[in-house]
Amino acid sequence: MQLEVSVLSNPGGREPNEDACGFWTGGGGCFCVVSDGAGGHGGGDVASKLAVRMIIAGFQDAPECSGAAIDAALHQAHRAIVDQQSTQERLAGMRATATVLAIDTAHRTAVWGHVGDTRLYCFRGQRVVAQTKDHSVVQKMVDAGYLAQTALRESLQRSRLFAALGHNEDFVATVEASPFPIADGDVFLLCTDGFWEYIDENAMLAALATARSAAEWLRGMEREVVQRGGIGQDNFSALAVWCSAVASG
Repeated sequence: MQLEVSVLSNPGGREPNEDACGFWTGGGGCFCVVSDGAGGHGGGDVASKLAVRMIIAGFQDAPECSGAAIDAALHQAHRAIVDQQSTQERLAGMRATATVLAIDTAHRTAVWGHVGDTRLYCFRGQRVVAQTKDHSVVQKMVDAGYLAQTALRESLQRSRLFAALGHNEDFVATVEASPFPIADGDVFLLCTDGFWEYIDENAMLAALATARSAAEWLRGMEREVVQRGGIGQDNFSALAVWCSAVASG
């Protein structure tokens, strides 16, 4: 299996950029993470960068494509952020979301896990075949039937989370229970809320239909996010993975 990975991270209309992204390939796998920090006074960017660094380092030490490995990496990042909170007053409230994707190229399977509202999508044949569910108050209200699906993008309370790395209480990450079989042509997208807030799934698919590469797809979606986000929009980041058959000689 051949993978094409592309990343973008844009501060939007805010500084600093509290998003962070990273990926590493090795040990027969490709490991990707996107994180969105929060906390103010510089704490958000510290939390997201620390989360990405710890998660990638964990897979470099033990490149295992499993739900257990993803859960362990997320908890390792959580502990690192909590430990850093006590080192400086400005970091005391820092926290971060994180979404992790691990692809086993030999067995052509993927697993993923997340905490917060940074999302993962899998696209196949011009439709969404997998999508994470936000750990947000609004998502719970949508699930319960109190709000319409559109509230996930439109509600003023959309960013209220009930789970994030760095919360003092214990959290339970949502991790894919079993390996997800990958087909040639599958495309994965990991993105922060500053990205998916301004481009819905239909627009993602429309941009994908005309893109010739992962980078071109991200650039096309970025233009739409910038156009819709306007002045003062949140930082936004995305990581795309295109999966294809290895080209024959």
